[in-house]
Amino acid sequence: MRFDQTLRAGSAGLSLIMLSALAQDAPGVASAAPAAEGPTTAELHQLRQELAEQRALLRQLREALVASRGAPPAAAPHVEGWETASTDGAGPPVSSPLRRPLHPALLATMRGGGPAAPSQPQPTLPQPGAQQGAAAVVPAAPAAKAAAVGQAPARDARPPEVAPLFEAPGVLTARGGTVLEPSFGFGYSSSNRVALVGYTIIPALLIGLIDVREVKRNTFTAALAARRGLTNRTEVEVRVPYVYRADSTVSRELFTGTAVERVFETSGRAIGDVELSLRHQLNDGGIDKPYYVAGLRIKTRTGRDPFEVVTDCTRRCVGENATGTGLPLALPTGSGFYGVQPSLTWLFPSDPAIFFGSVSYLHNVKRSNVSRRVLDGATEPLGEVAPGAVVGFNFGIGLALNEKASLSLGYDHSAMGRTRQNGVNVPGSVRTQLGTLLMGFSYRLTDKRTVNVTVGAGLTRDTPDVSLSVRLPLAF
Repeated sequence: MRFDQTLRAGSAGLSLIMLSALAQDAPGVASAAPAAEGPTTAELHQLRQELAEQRALLRQLREALVASRGAPPAAAPHVEGWETASTDGAGPPVSSPLRRPLHPALLATMRGGGPAAPSQPQPTLPQPGAQQGAAAVVPAAPAAKAAAVGQAPARDARPPEVAPLFEAPGVLTARGGTVLEPSFGFGYSSSNRVALVGYTIIPALLIGLIDVREVKRNTFTAALAARRGLTNRTEVEVRVPYVYRADSTVSRELFTGTAVERVFETSGRAIGDVELSLRHQLNDGGIDKPYYVAGLRIKTRTGRDPFEVVTDCTRRCVGENATGTGLPLALPTGSGFYGVQPSLTWLFPSDPAIFFGSVSYLHNVKRSNVSRRVLDGATEPLGEVAPGAVVGFNFGIGLALNEKASLSLGYDHSAMGRTRQNGVNVPGSVRTQLGTLLMGFSYRLTDKRTVNVTVGAGLTRDTPDVSLSVRLPLAF
């Protein structure tokens, strides 16, 4: 609307200028100005040149207005010689005065007076951007501030970063980026076992063997993970762990003529099971909109499996005529089975917190013709062994303490199925529930260096009592 008013005002001004010029140049026409000497021939020639320039500018404005029909008011085109300005912040921008000042005779005619006297000094033309002199061309408008017309920065469609609690990170690696993440983990667990082998004559009398054991287990894991961003939504990861385990078993067999506790110690160190992972972001989230990340993890059996280590048995460890304790003389560092684990992770930003969680299902591939090694180089055939599947879920909340530090709290739960041997549940194998309460802290050292610390406390008897992990992702 203001743009049209500007054009109409400019056209009216041109009409007045042309009528005045024609009246002064035509012979026999009386001048309406007071008695004064009119402009010279050179000044009239300069006047006509400036009129031609003003007419060309108005033509450009008219073409720009036609081209801008249907466009948002804030996107009005910029025409050379005009500046874009905002009125009061509530309406579309209007055109400011012309950059080039008009001739004094034109100014006097447009203001309603006669031509300027030639005795007035001619002003020097200012450089572009200086104070303008043709303010009468534009309708009066409130004082305004220059409005910067620009483009908003592109929004990052990736999920926000939180202090990691679980194995899978929430933020994917950018396209072409590489992240190396060395990590160190420690876990400690202790459990008590009471085994009653015999028969009872009455409920208060047991004839047989009472075996009481206390097992203390320490596990140290050093790993190196490498992640590569294939696209802004897809990344691949390779993780290589090195595991050191040390177990101490304290036992005392009652009714055997001894009151001395025996300690059986064993350890093992070797590479663990190498893992390959693929993650893909499914959607574009945002404030109050969740992000979904699908993942697929493949676990190999590169570590030393439980069937490769030698057990403390002379001939047999199960069934009748069992000899020895059945405890391994060296500890395994791998599970001994291939595994495939699909998962789905979600993140929900809700200022100032970020809620996150995931669900997963781990399928362990069964093995056939499995045998166990015992003392003297003998083997004990076990047949087909199929570990139970693991169904897991976790959830948590992340809080940003400042621009560098963040804190996360979460809970992780896994339900492990029963192990089957030759199609039958292994005696003593039951469904196991593992629950862990986690707290994580993250601090950004530089733009490409971050340190993450996670502490876990076991909530069930089968879960490690305490776990601690430190990660140092390095972006390249």
